[in-house]
Amino acid sequence: MLWLLFLTLPCLVGSVPVIPDPGLGTEGVVSERDVPAGKWPWQVSLRVFNKEHDQWLHECGGSLLHPQWVLTAAHCVGLGVLEPHKYRVQAGQLRLYDHDHLHKVAEVIRHPNYNVSRSGSGGADIALLRLEAPVGPSERVRPVSFAPDSLVLSPGTLCWVTGWGTFGAQAPPAPARPLQEAEVPIVENRVCQKIYSQGSPAGGHVIKEDMLCAGRRGRGSRQGDAGGPLVCYWLDMWIQVGVLSWGLASGHVDYPAVYTRVMTYSSWIYQHVPLWP
Repeated sequence: MLWLLFLTLPCLVGSVPVIPDPGLGTEGVVSERDVPAGKWPWQVSLRVFNKEHDQWLHECGGSLLHPQWVLTAAHCVGLGVLEPHKYRVQAGQLRLYDHDHLHKVAEVIRHPNYNVSRSGSGGADIALLRLEAPVGPSERVRPVSFAPDSLVLSPGTLCWVTGWGTFGAQAPPAPARPLQEAEVPIVENRVCQKIYSQGSPAGGHVIKEDMLCAGRRGRGSRQGDAGGPLVCYWLDMWIQVGVLSWGLASGHVDYPAVYTRVMTYSSWIYQHVPLWP
């Protein structure tokens, strides 16, 4: 079954105080316990309004790159004209809908190479949201650094994906759903393509150069949310290397999750996101 998840730099490197390493190199994968406050302070929830529930519901994940800028997947921000008023952002929350304090979005910028008809599998699945007003920083809200374009990740490098594991605003709200975390190894693109080409019910999906795969056998990244961050510990700091984009779910094959490779788009992000000390 396809889980495309749309249902389902000066201001960057060095800008975030070092956060304690939660155990890179261990075999632990998914944390069923609550994520401690302040552990992943860049994680945000992207909301859209649901008339049936009369509530702003979680649609996608995202990450704070700057007090006024959020990084997410392009497929999370609609298929047609970009309308900022349709979105809200919740930052610093460990449990969904717990004391919401939503922030309005002033501008949505989708990468110009994103192909709406192909969604995440077409590549360039990346977007920026400018908030009407800055948020944080605080213990629970702080921007993440992101990887420079020169960074090369070795296969097997252990990184972390975070999110609430939900599949869009069409799902009923789940009050007090805790933020989840999963440790996943980087999978070489060539290997990832081979996995997807073997018995893929979707067929024809290609792992492009602007994509990054991560996941381990029997344990994918479905604990995360589309648009959410994949971060690695590098040079004593956390850096974002991926944006959760798409993937496949199957009872017979273990498919890694596919992320937009942030390093490919660092120059584009620089064009929009201002410097932040």
